[in-house]
Amino acid sequence: MPYELTDEVAVADAEFRAWGQDLPEVFAAAAEATINVMLRDLDGLEARECRRIELENADADMLLFDLLQELIYYKDAEGLLLRVPQVSISRADGGYRLSATAVGEAIDPQRHDLGVDVKAVTLHRYRLEQSDDGWSVYAILDI
Repeated sequence: MPYELTDEVAVADAEFRAWGQDLPEVFAAAAEATINVMLRDLDGLEARECRRIELENADADMLLFDLLQELIYYKDAEGLLLRVPQVSISRADGGYRLSATAVGEAIDPQRHDLGVDVKAVTLHRYRLEQSDDGWSVYAILDI
């Protein structure tokens, strides 16, 4: 999934740009980038736990925001780092509906090469954009 972590904002933040041909692909790439900030080696994360994620929002950009916040919630509330390899997005009641299965495992500092602790997704400079090449998102994570 295409994304890049960048370091142009500030020391107390992590930022990334992710892209894809369609909304599901850019959502999956953004989720991967968010987890990659928290876990340096994504290949070390095993699929031992599974969580179903169902979200709705009137706006596609805020639906993505909600998904990323959901991943942070699972990290904080259940101690889980979850990847979202596939996302389904449909139109619903004038808005958008997301369905995804997140897989991962409990944080184990002995096994996992941990990055930084992400506290939240910020709205500062946050944007989801469509172009002729597909979709891209720019996000800053509060660490």
